[in-house]
Amino acid sequence: MARPAGFDREQVLGRVTEAFWEHGYCATSISQLVEATQLKPGSLYAAFDSKQGLFLAALDFYAGQSLQRLRAVLAGAADPLQGIRDFFGQLVRAGAEGKRRRGCLLVNTVLEVGRHDAVVQTRVKAHLAEIESVFRAALEEAQAQGLLATDRSPESLARFLMTTIWGLRVLSGLEGDAEQAMRVVDQALSVIEA
Repeated sequence: MARPAGFDREQVLGRVTEAFWEHGYCATSISQLVEATQLKPGSLYAAFDSKQGLFLAALDFYAGQSLQRLRAVLAGAADPLQGIRDFFGQLVRAGAEGKRRRGCLLVNTVLEVGRHDAVVQTRVKAHLAEIESVFRAALEEAQAQGLLATDRSPESLARFLMTTIWGLRVLSGLEGDAEQAMRVVDQALSVIEA
């Protein structure tokens, strides 16, 4: 029987995620991960098998938090379209903050290693597809409520929203101009207006 880990997995994943998000996968060393977690290398390897295993767990952690935020914003809105607007507003505000100017860990990963590492690419694609499916469901609900024109494709619009998010997250890594980003969001979200 394996010995249980002597640390809080969620707390460790939070710290590891921050390290990878700050430095990227390739530039984050095991010594930086050891420093971030205050765990010995052997403990990290025992729990996550490898640096890649630790990175995949960090991606899962990050994506899970992102999905939670998206679902909470949608659930708290007056209607699905307002929920989408609210979520994009949050992205713009977060992108203007210094700490969040790192962009999106999932998008950063695609740009850094996703095209060269099939395992990482598969994981990131699965997470992005799950986020896109939440948008599609919200758009389908908006259509059912008569808030979205029936000639609009929820599937195409969800993909468009994801592409807009990717662009916003890259832009936020370059500059934190919330006013300019909000103009982009207003233009992009005009496609979901009834």
